[in-house]
Amino acid sequence: MPALYVVATPIGNLEDISLRALRILREAKLIAAEDTRKTRRLLTTYNIRTPMTSYHEHNKLTKLDYILNCLEGGDVALVSEAGMPGISDPGYELIVAATRRGIPIVPIPGPSVVITALAVSGLPTDKFNYIGFLPRKSNDRRRLITSVADEYGTIVALETPHRLLAALNDMLLVLGDRKVAVCRELTKIHEEVFRGTISQAIEHFTAPRGEFTLIIEGKRRKDKPRLTEEVEKQLHRMRLSGVTAKEAIAKVAGETGLSKKELYWAWLRL
Repeated sequence: MPALYVVATPIGNLEDISLRALRILREAKLIAAEDTRKTRRLLTTYNIRTPMTSYHEHNKLTKLDYILNCLEGGDVALVSEAGMPGISDPGYELIVAATRRGIPIVPIPGPSVVITALAVSGLPTDKFNYIGFLPRKSNDRRRLITSVADEYGTIVALETPHRLLAALNDMLLVLGDRKVAVCRELTKIHEEVFRGTISQAIEHFTAPRGEFTLIIEGKRRKDKPRLTEEVEKQLHRMRLSGVTAKEAIAKVAGETGLSKKELYWAWLRL
């Protein structure tokens, strides 16, 4: 049965294409491409002559029936302008429609600017919040940033060069001066990864150019308070002065952030 292949393509350097992706692109009946000019460059480099049709943000609904009909006669490879289709790129609607028809969806993994930027950012990678392209309007942008401000995971966002400084200023306003890695033109000739604080990034990118991926530090976890010798001495002094256990524990808990249970057991040990 024909399948819809979701094919990851290079985010910059054309050598980052996988052997499997090249085979699928060569064997498919049709390639549905977000940007036929950029995909043509890739196909020409590897001498692939598979027919193409455009499939982008403005025609993704009107092209659905045509691509689904093509799938009745053979495999179709879906590619975006760069990276993995469906991740902040066209593809979701086609994948859903194909699934409803019982058409197999086969992923061909490969380059992703999100994972690439995160990996080299120098910020925690065990948990992250991907929020995609930031909204154009400042109020909408601040609202989105606010929605993840209290999350402990690293924040990943995409931004265009002409809105970069406005976005960084909104982040500074909402998040404070957190650590950030601003990744520009990854895998391309002018690749750059700036690591610093948001305010330092604003000073650095005075005339931003290229494609940007922003990796922003998540909310910092406060160190868990510890029961120190000094805290125990404070409890001891309070006990000797006649303060009740309830009063002493409530006061020290408020000052240190220690749990009342832990302080109670320390009081008993005294």
